[in-house]
Amino acid sequence: MRKMISMMIGVSCLVALGSAPLFAHHSGAMFDREKVVILVGTVKEFDYANPHTWLYVSVTDAEGEETVWAIETEGPSALMRAGIRKSSLMPGDKVTVQANPLRDGRPAGAWLAVTKEDGTRLMPRPGAVPALAAPAN
Repeated sequence: MRKMISMMIGVSCLVALGSAPLFAHHSGAMFDREKVVILVGTVKEFDYANPHTWLYVSVTDAEGEETVWAIETEGPSALMRAGIRKSSLMPGDKVTVQANPLRDGRPAGAWLAVTKEDGTRLMPRPGAVPALAAPAN
């Protein structure tokens, strides 16, 4: 009996140690959670896939320069629970994106909220969105 209990404890420890890299993968340290950017643009692509969904938005600045922003969020199962489907955002849709930007300044961020032209607001984590600021473009 003791041998069986020892073996079960050993297997449990191995499983726990083996899962540690999975938790490390989900770090959000690359995003500046103290800043929020507001992007007004057009959906280029909505990559609704695991392990993370990506929204690509084309934003044109005051000088006419186009930048494609990559906005990361949860996987499809989490988005479905929040009412966000693959068909919720289509190429060509006009959107306003609220995101925490990358710390290194590249045009990417963590999705807080997306507001469509018709006023529909898509939030993967309702309640986690601060007040709107001025657009970044």
